Amino acid sequence: MQSIQMAFKSILGNKMRSFLTMLGIIIGVASVVVLVSIGQGANQSVSDSIQKMGTNLLTVNINTRRNNPINLERVKEMRTLEGVAQACPVSTSSGTLKAGLQQYEDGSIIATSSGYDEIRNYSLARGRFITEPDVTNRSFVAVIGQEVAEELFGSAQVLGEIFTWKGYPFTVVGVLNEIGTSMVGSGDNLIIIPFTVGERLFFRKGINSIYVSALSAENVSIAQESLKTYMDALMVGASSSNTYNIYNQTTALETLNSATATLTLMLGGIAAISLLVGGIGIMNIMLVSVSERTREIGIRKAIGATRRNILSQFLIEALVVSLIGGLIGLGVSVVATHLLTPVLKMTLTISPSIAGLAVCFSIAVGIIFGLYPANKASKLLPVVALRHE
Repeated sequence: MQSIQMAFKSILGNKMRSFLTMLGIIIGVASVVVLVSIGQGANQSVSDSIQKMGTNLLTVNINTRRNNPINLERVKEMRTLEGVAQACPVSTSSGTLKAGLQQYEDGSIIATSSGYDEIRNYSLARGRFITEPDVTNRSFVAVIGQEVAEELFGSAQVLGEIFTWKGYPFTVVGVLNEIGTSMVGSGDNLIIIPFTVGERLFFRKGINSIYVSALSAENVSIAQESLKTYMDALMVGASSSNTYNIYNQTTALETLNSATATLTLMLGGIAAISLLVGGIGIMNIMLVSVSERTREIGIRKAIGATRRNILSQFLIEALVVSLIGGLIGLGVSVVATHLLTPVLKMTLTISPSIAGLAVCFSIAVGIIFGLYPANKASKLLPVVALRHE
């Protein structure tokens, strides 16, 4: 207790110097906690975006244009495969939509068929979704997102309204419920049209991408195997064995989690370097402190202080500096995460384990870098110390 009291007395006696010594630790702890929180927040945001698409989602990409056997009838056949709930062709584009004097340039145009809303878990605020007759008859109809409706017509009550794209008039038959914005972009800027109309206006013949949903998350492997068997049978005689790929959303999520965990670890490691720099600052100041208080050490030793007493005095002083710096750094990181949450548009939370690890690391830095100056002070001979001016 006496050593702790002396440590606080020494720290308070040189407030500015003590604060500057702590600054390295404060910055180090705050950097570690905030950067790891950003890494974890980014991981969570992208994971949420992928999970919104459905963990039972499979994507079939056709890599060949010549002799592509996939057509709308083949896609309908996929719906009957074991483990498969729904299958739809997908083609995307972008462009400027016009309604009267209003223009909308940020739209994402998706050409697909009935069932796409089930695969993507979309719900309608009003109207209906694309139907099979729309696809068969090449009907110029569209289902639009909330943002599109507001920007073009100033209201979500737009059933029957007409907008044009590439000079073609489209009738709005449905409006999606609000989806929101994630790291992969806005979900309310969608314009969904029949696949056959998209083929014509995108100038892309054939189906190159298919979204397939399994009956459940547990049936993803079964659905994937069924699709592989079906595609292998269709692709017999193709010039290349790499004519198609099937992507599993669950596998993509696991790969993403692994990649972002590595990135988060790297960010934490980079920030931890500043903690080491802070530790060097502690060692430097403690060496100065030992030099300034050489005579005091000599007097204490002369009246009976042991080497252990001197060692504990300076070690505790270094420990107190690093601990206070770590706690202040933790407080700074809490404020920083609250300020960064609206800026980065992601939820940043401080993991208790990371916070505890950062503070413990700062304490360890204080002990390690305070050990040499404390040991040097404890080895001073009383006679030599008392002569010191």
